[in-house]
Amino acid sequence: MKFSIGLFIAVWFVCFGTSLSAQTLSDILQTHESIIAKSSRKTISPAIDSLVESGLPSVEFMLTNWREKAIWQNKETKEFIAVLDGRMFDLDTADDIGLFEKTGFKQVKPNSGVRNLISGALVSFQLNAPDIEVRRAALNSIRRNDDAAYLPLLKASLDIETDPDLQTEKQQLLSLMTIKYSTQIPEKLAAIEAISQSLQIEVRAQLNRVLSTERRFAKIVPVEANIAWVLTPETRGFSSADAYDLLVAGGVAKPVLSAGDVKEALAANIVAGRIAGIPIGQLGNPQSREDAYQKLAAEGLAPDTLSASQIEKIVQEYVFFEEYAEPSHEVTEAAKAALQKISYRVSFSQFFDIGLDAISLASIYFLAAIGLAITFGVMGVINMAHGEFIMMGAYTGFVVQQFVPDQTLSILLAVPLAFGVTFSAGVAMERLVIRWLYNRPLETLLATFGISIALQQVAKNIFGTQARPLTSPDWLGGAWVINDVVAISYI
Repeated sequence: MKFSIGLFIAVWFVCFGTSLSAQTLSDILQTHESIIAKSSRKTISPAIDSLVESGLPSVEFMLTNWREKAIWQNKETKEFIAVLDGRMFDLDTADDIGLFEKTGFKQVKPNSGVRNLISGALVSFQLNAPDIEVRRAALNSIRRNDDAAYLPLLKASLDIETDPDLQTEKQQLLSLMTIKYSTQIPEKLAAIEAISQSLQIEVRAQLNRVLSTERRFAKIVPVEANIAWVLTPETRGFSSADAYDLLVAGGVAKPVLSAGDVKEALAANIVAGRIAGIPIGQLGNPQSREDAYQKLAAEGLAPDTLSASQIEKIVQEYVFFEEYAEPSHEVTEAAKAALQKISYRVSFSQFFDIGLDAISLASIYFLAAIGLAITFGVMGVINMAHGEFIMMGAYTGFVVQQFVPDQTLSILLAVPLAFGVTFSAGVAMERLVIRWLYNRPLETLLATFGISIALQQVAKNIFGTQARPLTSPDWLGGAWVINDVVAISYI
């Protein structure tokens, strides 16, 4: 969404609460009646600019209802009103003026483009609204519809923001937009310093945009250019072919003919079974084709070709370099330093996050493995059905949840029940099978392996082969966010 110059000036007046004239809202609406009634994105800007520029307190009410398609126009008097819940409201005072009768009125229906412009104008009011959710929504709108005209609005609202978290968000967005739009180097440097501790993706993306480069060429390196690298065949995989392609794109060199172009030129000049006097039968030889083409080029029947040595000679007349899009060397150096500092912190945070995941996963395997080890250590039995016992505990939780819909209560019941079910199954297996096989480890292993297959089949027959969900309660949802890289899920 792009602001007109008029709206940019208008928001300045909104920030400082200055009214440009003594006009009423009705006067402004009547002045722009025709373009409001038949609004389009291309024509509506003067009307929106005038409304915001007026600084009238009723403008926000008008814009809000206009965006929501709640504005109606009297066909005779051409006056506008707001219609809410079947009641008419005066736009100057927002007073209820009676029951709405549709006869004699037509609805003003702004399209999506007009509504976007109205939303942009409303941001100036919403950034300082009493309701924190309205202010947060306005901030999100600025993020979505990034524009330089929002800078003065953000600056003005920052000092009067009462919520510390929202103030931090505003400050960060202001810094990002300052880096992108400000023309003052000290402001950009201060903004880069302000966000250099943040790990947010938006911050890294903005710093990378500052450090974006474009390949260029010149006879000599421009003194005023902010050069990232001077390109040679040894740097960044830059070849003579790449250099020549850059010259062709810049319009200072002729394109190199492709094999297809040469073939088409030869085919177009076949005369009596010969090309440039050379029999077609001899053109299977690459050198013969080259000779034939050169003769055609000499006679003006085909465009000239360039040899590798000629291309190299042309390339050597120029110097090639990558130039930063940001003209200030100070700003790019500050961005590089900030990005490097952030990269170190991101790497450390990612290492920490992976370490936490590893500990979490390892603890699950440890719990399973230690049960297996204790059984073997105490009884001398290798229980190949140990995994199926874990499965029984999980399905116990699933079954409990089918009968107890309250997720918190179901978990409180399922935990002791899972112990009870698996304990009972373990006792049954020991009394029915294991006690007859003590001191016979191979037969114990085979018997428990058979039991594991049987338990798997029983589970498939009862519950099916699809995974069954065990829903956690709401208080286990979400995560403990340490920073923008590290987050530990509560579950």
